[in-house]
Amino acid sequence: MLVIRNFSKSYGDQLILALSEVKFTQGVYWVKGQNGSGKTTFFKSLAGLHPCQGTIRFEGGPDLHGQPVAYRKKVNYSEAEPLYPGFLTPKDLFKFVGKAKGASAAQLQSLVEAFGISAYYEKPCETHSSGMLKKVSLALAFLGAPELIILDEPLITLDGAARNILLHLMEERVSKAGVTFLVSSHQVLESELLPVNGIYTVENKTLTPG
Repeated sequence: MLVIRNFSKSYGDQLILALSEVKFTQGVYWVKGQNGSGKTTFFKSLAGLHPCQGTIRFEGGPDLHGQPVAYRKKVNYSEAEPLYPGFLTPKDLFKFVGKAKGASAAQLQSLVEAFGISAYYEKPCETHSSGMLKKVSLALAFLGAPELIILDEPLITLDGAARNILLHLMEERVSKAGVTFLVSSHQVLESELLPVNGIYTVENKTLTPG
């Protein structure tokens, strides 16, 4: 369970988002909101990529501000529009992130095959389309044994086959590993394969159920 208390994020004197308390248990949570509402800022704060105020911790586990390295190892994040240094290849990224997350070679290979990355695995990212980069980003988000996986607009530029693979992997991680997913999407997320446990909306500089 991820516990968030007295969270706030500001840029200078401008408050972006604040909330008193929210708890996310095992399952899938759909975080909705208009462009510019603060969804991505919220996600990046939870992933430890943006500084923020408040308590963010795993129940019985590490705290973002108290044990930042241990916390980040339990959190994986996929950006809405991933951008990597052009000279790097997916192989480079998988080796680097895989080592940081403690992923096995077998896990790396299975994710590369599942998302159909093999054909361009050793080609520079500067030669890849946005759809190809999206698959790389999503595959990286499943490396290791995270307790929280954050997916920002995961369905953008994703074909039908890759979408089904993503939903299947999410369902598997929820049911077998007890993972929590926070997902933003302007497209309908819920399906027969992957029920949504809760919906939250980012608006008026806070996060509310529904």
